[in-house]
Amino acid sequence: MFSVKYVLGFLIIISFSLKSNAQKQILTDEEVVSEMVTKEIDEVFKSEEFLKKKNKKFSEIRGYMIIDIGVVQNGKVSSFFKVDSDLKNIDFINFMSEYILNHKFNFKLQKQQRYKIRYTITF
Repeated sequence: MFSVKYVLGFLIIISFSLKSNAQKQILTDEEVVSEMVTKEIDEVFKSEEFLKKKNKKFSEIRGYMIIDIGVVQNGKVSSFFKVDSDLKNIDFINFMSEYILNHKFNFKLQKQQRYKIRYTITF
Protein backbone atom coordinates (compact mmCIF):
# COMPACT_ATOMS: atom_id res chain seq x y z
CA MET A 1 0.00 0.00 0.00
CA PHE A 2 1.26 3.47 -0.85
CA SER A 3 1.85 5.89 1.97
CA VAL A 4 0.26 9.30 2.02
CA LYS A 5 3.69 10.93 1.47
CA TYR A 6 4.22 9.09 -1.81
CA VAL A 7 0.73 9.87 -3.07
CA LEU A 8 1.11 13.56 -2.19
CA GLY A 9 4.54 13.67 -3.80
CA PHE A 10 3.15 12.09 -6.96
CA LEU A 11 0.28 14.60 -7.07
CA ILE A 12 2.70 17.52 -6.66
CA ILE A 13 4.85 16.25 -9.53
CA ILE A 14 1.77 15.85 -11.75
CA SER A 15 0.63 19.35 -10.79
CA PHE A 16 3.97 20.92 -11.77
CA SER A 17 4.11 19.07 -15.07
CA LEU A 18 0.59 20.19 -15.97
CA LYS A 19 1.42 23.81 -15.13
CA SER A 20 4.52 23.78 -17.29
CA ASN A 21 2.57 22.30 -20.21
CA ALA A 22 -0.19 24.89 -19.80
CA GLN A 23 2.14 27.88 -20.08
CA LYS A 24 1.74 30.01 -23.16
CA GLN A 25 4.43 30.06 -25.81
CA ILE A 26 6.66 33.15 -25.75
CA LEU A 27 7.03 34.59 -29.24
CA THR A 28 10.02 36.71 -30.21
CA ASP A 29 9.86 37.10 -34.01
CA GLU A 30 7.63 39.86 -35.40
CA GLU A 31 6.57 37.78 -38.42
CA VAL A 32 5.53 34.88 -36.19
CA VAL A 33 3.59 37.26 -33.93
CA SER A 34 1.85 38.72 -36.98
CA GLU A 35 0.93 35.25 -38.26
CA MET A 36 -0.40 34.17 -34.86
CA VAL A 37 -2.45 37.37 -34.41
CA THR A 38 -3.92 36.98 -37.91
CA LYS A 39 -4.71 33.31 -37.32
CA GLU A 40 -6.38 33.90 -33.96
CA ILE A 41 -8.37 36.95 -35.10
CA ASP A 42 -9.52 35.00 -38.19
CA GLU A 43 -10.78 32.28 -35.81
CA VAL A 44 -12.47 34.85 -33.56
CA PHE A 45 -14.36 36.45 -36.47
CA LYS A 46 -15.48 33.04 -37.77
CA SER A 47 -16.52 31.79 -34.34
CA GLU A 48 -20.15 31.06 -33.61
CA GLU A 49 -20.04 33.35 -30.56
CA PHE A 50 -18.87 36.39 -32.56
CA LEU A 51 -21.22 35.78 -35.50
CA LYS A 52 -24.17 35.40 -33.15
CA LYS A 53 -23.40 38.72 -31.39
CA LYS A 54 -22.67 40.55 -34.65
CA ASN A 55 -25.80 39.29 -36.41
CA LYS A 56 -28.02 40.08 -33.45
CA LYS A 57 -27.49 43.86 -33.78
CA PHE A 58 -25.58 44.35 -37.02
CA SER A 59 -26.83 41.77 -39.50
CA GLU A 60 -27.06 44.36 -42.29
CA ILE A 61 -23.37 45.35 -42.06
CA ARG A 62 -21.40 44.76 -45.27
CA GLY A 63 -17.97 46.16 -46.02
CA TYR A 64 -14.36 46.08 -44.90
CA MET A 65 -12.21 47.40 -42.07
CA ILE A 66 -8.45 47.78 -41.91
CA ILE A 67 -7.37 47.91 -38.27
CA ASP A 68 -4.18 48.07 -36.25
CA ILE A 69 -4.12 45.78 -33.23
CA GLY A 70 -1.57 46.44 -30.48
CA VAL A 71 -0.41 43.40 -28.53
CA VAL A 72 1.59 43.55 -25.28
CA GLN A 73 3.70 41.14 -23.25
CA ASN A 74 0.99 39.00 -21.64
CA GLY A 75 -0.92 38.48 -24.90
CA LYS A 76 -3.51 41.16 -24.22
CA VAL A 77 -4.76 43.53 -26.86
CA SER A 78 -3.58 46.98 -25.84
CA SER A 79 -5.01 49.03 -28.67
CA PHE A 80 -7.48 49.01 -31.52
CA PHE A 81 -7.21 51.61 -34.26
CA LYS A 82 -9.38 51.80 -37.36
CA VAL A 83 -7.05 52.71 -40.24
CA ASP A 84 -9.59 52.59 -43.07
CA SER A 85 -13.12 51.37 -43.64
CA ASP A 86 -16.10 51.79 -45.88
CA LEU A 87 -18.35 51.20 -42.84
CA LYS A 88 -19.95 54.31 -41.38
CA ASN A 89 -21.90 52.75 -38.51
CA ILE A 90 -20.17 54.11 -35.38
CA ASP A 91 -22.01 51.63 -33.12
CA PHE A 92 -20.61 48.73 -35.13
CA ILE A 93 -17.08 50.15 -35.07
CA ASN A 94 -17.37 50.56 -31.28
CA PHE A 95 -18.69 46.98 -31.02
CA MET A 96 -15.67 45.72 -33.00
CA SER A 97 -13.27 47.77 -30.89
CA GLU A 98 -14.69 46.47 -27.61
CA TYR A 99 -14.79 42.88 -28.87
CA ILE A 100 -11.15 42.93 -29.96
CA LEU A 101 -9.91 44.83 -26.90
CA ASN A 102 -11.39 42.09 -24.70
CA HIS A 103 -9.51 39.34 -26.56
CA LYS A 104 -6.45 37.70 -25.02
CA PHE A 105 -4.10 35.83 -27.34
CA ASN A 106 -2.82 32.32 -26.69
CA PHE A 107 0.81 33.44 -26.57
CA LYS A 108 3.05 35.85 -24.70
CA LEU A 109 5.75 38.25 -25.80
CA GLN A 110 9.15 38.92 -24.29
CA LYS A 111 9.28 41.45 -21.45
CA GLN A 112 8.71 45.04 -22.51
CA GLN A 113 7.82 43.82 -26.01
CA ARG A 114 4.91 45.30 -27.95
CA TYR A 115 3.77 44.77 -31.53
CA LYS A 116 1.29 46.52 -33.79
CA ILE A 117 -0.31 44.23 -36.36
CA ARG A 118 -2.35 45.45 -39.34
CA TYR A 119 -5.41 43.32 -40.05
CA THR A 120 -8.09 43.52 -42.75
CA ILE A 121 -11.55 42.03 -42.33
CA THR A 122 -14.40 41.90 -44.81
CA PHE A 123 -18.01 41.43 -43.71
